[in-house]
Amino acid sequence: MKILWVKAGKLLPVDSGGKIRSFNLLRCLQRHHEVTLLSYYFGRQDLAYEAEITRMFHNTIPLASYSHVEELFGGTLHYLLRLPLSAPYAVSKFTVGKVKWMLADWLNGKKFDVAVCDFLSASLNFSTKLDTPTVLFQHNVESALWARQAQHEPNWFKRKAFRLEAAKMLRYETSAVRRFHHIIAVSEEDRAQLARMTAPSRISVCPTGVDLQRYRFAASPVSSRPYVVFLGSMDWEANIDGVEFFHRDIWPRVLGQVPDAIFQIVGRNPHPRVRRLAGPSVEVTGTVSSVTEYLCQATTFVVPLRVGGGSRLKIYEAMATGKAIVSTSVGAEGLDVHPGEDILLADDPEQFSACVVRTLTDIDLRHRLAMAAAQNAAQYDWSAIASRFVQVLEHTVRAAPASRAQPTVLAQARI
Repeated sequence: MKILWVKAGKLLPVDSGGKIRSFNLLRCLQRHHEVTLLSYYFGRQDLAYEAEITRMFHNTIPLASYSHVEELFGGTLHYLLRLPLSAPYAVSKFTVGKVKWMLADWLNGKKFDVAVCDFLSASLNFSTKLDTPTVLFQHNVESALWARQAQHEPNWFKRKAFRLEAAKMLRYETSAVRRFHHIIAVSEEDRAQLARMTAPSRISVCPTGVDLQRYRFAASPVSSRPYVVFLGSMDWEANIDGVEFFHRDIWPRVLGQVPDAIFQIVGRNPHPRVRRLAGPSVEVTGTVSSVTEYLCQATTFVVPLRVGGGSRLKIYEAMATGKAIVSTSVGAEGLDVHPGEDILLADDPEQFSACVVRTLTDIDLRHRLAMAAAQNAAQYDWSAIASRFVQVLEHTVRAAPASRAQPTVLAQARI
């Protein structure tokens, strides 16, 4: 197949859940198919990035989109200028005139067998009439993510902005999933939510995967101190809220039972709110060359998320490494996990802390969870997930001539 993959923002470095998912699928797809990656990003032209992404994916078309307004006045003014638009900011900010023109030319000319819109953010660049079979790859249900962020945001101004964006996103997302020929979700839970917006038959699930060659089972570390580890992009609001929640409501209870424990927050670009958490029992690493060494030395891996999104993909990486994992229900939402067998789930701070303490002090429990987790993760190598993805693309190509996208109001969206 000739596949066009459209990605907003730089794909490298591969340092967030969405990038990890896209990178590994592209890596597997290009082994057997002709894949063209349109990688459009923002800011001045980055020749180093363009050389590296082209080296990894030979049929890459890199495109820099530069905004004088955002560079001179920052993101707040950029947001306010787009506030009157009907499309949510998380979509309108990624909409570029040149990208729209290129896609219209390619897709109307049917130069590809199928196109993939990677994330909802790039979707408004696609024409309302899609002459080439096109799949919308939904890494999250964005409207649900924004609603949860509004619910947990402590700052009143940002909370109002999140509520506004959540309402705009729900309206836009509902229209968008009806416009594309097919939708790919990453979990059954996401599929169920998207099914409220369009026919369930138009949605397929390709779950999260893991690079089994990179994340291999590691025996429990022999260390003088137990390490509790969280991994994730630390400029992402869901992760920021999660570690603040853990530090404030859970960690003191853990230290009360295991006073020599260390909490490691591992991930790029720590927000100032995250950096402030550092202390005698808390390490904030910032960007690291490899997360595998932190996973290998971890005694317990935690995912204390209260907002959708964030580090779900990291759960499979921790499972493949053979770690005891404690997560909230939201943190493990949509993953094929078995509470009490390969993971412990808790939403109440007292219960969560009790689970963490058990994994730190009960060697037999930790070993049982680790062995079951590694066995579960072994099913989800990226090569297997990519095969499912290809099946969905092939189905979309076959079905497209007989199917018509549902009516949509996207044509009225102002950008």
